[in-house]
Amino acid sequence: QVHVKESGGGLVQEGGSLRLSCTASGLTFADYHMSWFRQAPGKEREGVSCIDRRGTSTKYTPSVEGRFTISRDNAKNTVYLQMDSLKPEDTAMYYCAANSRFFTGQIDSPTSYDYWGQGTRVTVSA
Repeated sequence: QVHVKESGGGLVQEGGSLRLSCTASGLTFADYHMSWFRQAPGKEREGVSCIDRRGTSTKYTPSVEGRFTISRDNAKNTVYLQMDSLKPEDTAMYYCAANSRFFTGQIDSPTSYDYWGQGTRVTVSA
């Protein structure tokens, strides 16, 4: 019944921008804090960014701080990840995840999340 779906990935040149979107259905969206994760081949899944239920508090992994911006629109059941100044090391599958626990100020481990999207691929060429 719950469906989480990412979109907006693609191929972009180094230094370019992409805006990812994640839309959820079958749940009360405002009851979940939302996060973006990414996973490159042969690497562990990495928490990229998180936003609280109200959209007033955010967290970023240091490697994307200042380049990525997370936001949400609860009226549209959507969370966004604006990615600027993209680097080849940003290449990965990007996943959207929903967490019913209150935001603690940190990006929770992947096992803490209730629902996941199927991912959208981001490729940044040098």
